Formats: sequence, structure tokens, C-alpha cells
Amino acid sequence: MRVGILGATSLVGSCLLPMLEEAGWQVTAFSRGRVASSGSIEWLQLDGSNEKVRELPYWISLAPIWTVPGHFGMLEKSGIRRLVVLSSTSRYTKSDSADPKERETAKKLAEAEERVASWAESLGVEWVILRPTLIYGLGLDRNITRIANFIRRFRFFPLLGRASGLRQPVHARDVASACIAALHASACNRAYDISGGEKLAYREMVARIFEAQGIKPRFVRVPLSAFKMASLMNSAFSPSMAERMNRDLVFDHADAERDLDFRPRYFALSPDDLR
Repeated sequence: MRVGILGATSLVGSCLLPMLEEAGWQVTAFSRGRVASSGSIEWLQLDGSNEKVRELPYWISLAPIWTVPGHFGMLEKSGIRRLVVLSSTSRYTKSDSADPKERETAKKLAEAEERVASWAESLGVEWVILRPTLIYGLGLDRNITRIANFIRRFRFFPLLGRASGLRQPVHARDVASACIAALHASACNRAYDISGGEKLAYREMVARIFEAQGIKPRFVRVPLSAFKMASLMNSAFSPSMAERMNRDLVFDHADAERDLDFRPRYFALSPDDLR
């Protein structure tokens, strides 16, 4: 019942740590800065020199998956037996993006997944890779919160065309629950797509963000050229992002439901998600 956490200060980490503590796990959380330990959660700085890593048979990494190989030495030193790692469905959705940076991200995700799996299997370490879709929650995500902030400021939202592409936003707490389930699931040495509990069009997703803030939905259709100009001032509105408004980005989580008892919630924003 001892688990090490990489990326513990992330959005999913803020949900995961109290859930692990409540479930009775002894948690060692790693960060690059200094954080005070509390309760059953011990914080260590990521310098690789602390001997306490020798006592950690279970690990969850919430950091970008391409950073995990840089910690292989520490993980081996810890006596690791099982590793749960977050990746992303962006491995697939951005592989053919018009934006070279997004294509590079997709490539890094795919290559890192292969490196993690190969390393683990070479040492007899059990591994599980989780690929979430659009993560949101607690006002800390980069996607839903960015849209919410734009709506609060300008009282409208720009759309490209009908914005009919389907989405499956997944709450950070549901991602954290999947991580915990993957620690002790009988299934291992495989990857799972984990998506939200419902499919909805991009336009409907944004409409719910309006409504959750008590603002009447107001959309303005703009051409792709306008997004190109806007991207020069605000990277939140890149042309590639706009083009994806009309693409379906949905993934079947049936395997995670079967093996991890994954039961994600429908897309609904609470006051905590809009702070």
C-alpha cells in the first residue's frame, strides 16, 4: 500500500492524492519544488538522491509521459512492481494536424508509450497506460476553463462552421479513479482509452459552459482566417483547434469499464469546476 506519484502537483494529482489517502495508501509525492508533508502524504523533491524511493513498489505518473524515461533509474531503485502512466488520446487526434507542433506532440506521446512499455517488460514490471480525452475540472484545466474565461470576459464564443464534432470531456476525478483502479487491477501490460460519460457536439459542450455560469449562450460564426489572425495574439484559438471543432474526437472506454470498473460522469460543471 505504498505508492509514488510523479506529477503530483498537476490537476489530476490534486484529485488523486486525497483519494489515495482516503483509500489507505501511504503516498510519496514528488515535485520539483519543496512542498510540506501532511497526513499520510510525504513530499520529496525530484532530485533522485533520497533513499526512501527504495520502498515504493507502486507508481503513478501524471507528468507528461515523455518525461518518464528520465526517471527510469529512480524507478528501478525503488523496487517498482507496477507502473500506471497517463498518456493522451492526442496521440491519435493530433497525428495529422496541420500544426507541426501538434504533430510533434502526437509523435512524442506514441514514442514515449513504446519506451515505457518496453522498459517495464524488460524488467518484469507490470504497466498500465491510460489515455484520457479532454480532461476538465476544478478550474485548473487548459481547455474548459479557457473557454469559460473567454465567455465570462466577452459574453460570446466564436465557432467555425456548425461546430458539430463530437466530444467526450472526462472529469479529473474520474481520471484519478481510473489511476487507482489500475494500481490493483488484474489486467496489466496494456493501454486504455478513458473518455467521458457522454458524447456531445462541440457547440453543445460550449453551450453548457455558458449555462453553468448563468450566461445565455451566444455564438458567432467566424471564418478560419479569423482564427489564424487571432492565434497571433492568443494561442488558445489556433487554426488547428478551430478545424477540430467539426471533427469527432470520441473514444470507446468499454475496455476500461470492464477491467477498471470505469464509470465516468456526464459532462456537467459544478461551481468548483468554474472557480
